[in-house]
Amino acid sequence: MMRWLVALGFSLGALSLAGVAAGADELPLRKPGLWEMKVVKVGSQLPSVTMQHCTDATVDKDMVDSVSPLVKRVCSKRDVQKTATGYATDSVCSIGGTSVTSHSDIVGDFNSAYTVIIQAHLDKGPDQVRDTTTQIDAKWLGQCKPDQKPGDVVLPGGIKINVKDGGKLEKLKDLFRKKN
Repeated sequence: MMRWLVALGFSLGALSLAGVAAGADELPLRKPGLWEMKVVKVGSQLPSVTMQHCTDATVDKDMVDSVSPLVKRVCSKRDVQKTATGYATDSVCSIGGTSVTSHSDIVGDFNSAYTVIIQAHLDKGPDQVRDTTTQIDAKWLGQCKPDQKPGDVVLPGGIKINVKDGGKLEKLKDLFRKKN
């Protein structure tokens, strides 16, 4: 399950990072409110994962701004282009000694719904995970719930994290490493 969440985080990160390439087209910010995102690893026996993300313009912009230095450090290529139906992104990144080449097609209006299809190729690893396709279907549900604040992500099982709590997430990652 932890590996699936890591892969999921990488996939969602690919979307949020798409607009950071210098000189490239930028993705528009999503409409503020509660977004439901269903993530499916196409052709995999892994179940889909559905989560909710309460966001506003500040959170979406901060997500891009906070990871931009990381992307510049690990990605040798990061292109975003406006297409007739949305956006297309292409990247080449090195993560943990593995080169990841990906192409994403993003279709939708960022106000009510959008779909992201990410095709990725890893230069190392088991054959069954070297070439993957991930689809993210996102739809706007309305205003955030009264107990939510911008940045809150509700994962399967009701686990709630806030993307602005990066320090807390790092501590959880360190704790997990110590246990394994």
